[in-house]
Amino acid sequence: MTDWKRWHDPYDDPQSPLSGRLRAVQHQIGFALDRAAPGPVRLLSLCAGEGRDVLPVLAEHPRGADVTGRLVELDPGLCAAARSAAPPAIEAVQGDAGTTALCAGAAPADVLLLCGIFGNIPDADVARTVAATPSLLATGGTVIWTRHTWAPDLTPLVRAWFFEAGVEAISFVTAGRWAVGAGVLRTASMPLEAHARLFAFNR
Repeated sequence: MTDWKRWHDPYDDPQSPLSGRLRAVQHQIGFALDRAAPGPVRLLSLCAGEGRDVLPVLAEHPRGADVTGRLVELDPGLCAAARSAAPPAIEAVQGDAGTTALCAGAAPADVLLLCGIFGNIPDADVARTVAATPSLLATGGTVIWTRHTWAPDLTPLVRAWFFEAGVEAISFVTAGRWAVGAGVLRTASMPLEAHARLFAFNR
């Protein structure tokens, strides 16, 4: 089993590839908040870890106080760290982010994070999760996702799957072996299927 707490250690090295990816994700979160309509903004992050991508942005962004949301994380230590750092409007929930059960009440979101997921699940699960985006994301909302780019590079297919799901690509950034994508849902949001399995980690 992967030690996910140790997996996060490279975040503390500002020169690490993981830190570079983190900064790219944070930039996209900021841009998503810039695009959000006036008023409340709902955020949902699956496999949220310690919330290092979301929480610093909310603390500094002018729209941060408008955001309510949910961070879903299975690892109890990582979830506890997120909970202790989160403002009152952001709840950190320990549980399996691979099902829709813990998305109820937080979806459809205006900002959806699918980061640190697609490189750890089977390709079929990636496709299934992307296809479910319209049930997780509000129309006009932004989805942010990550995936490694080593061979075989799945990111061209991931981008095509998002397009098929009605998500217009807004940004796609690669550096080294990682990629960060962002897109806006241009089609109608769909009802959330209760207790549906989206993905399961390979390890």
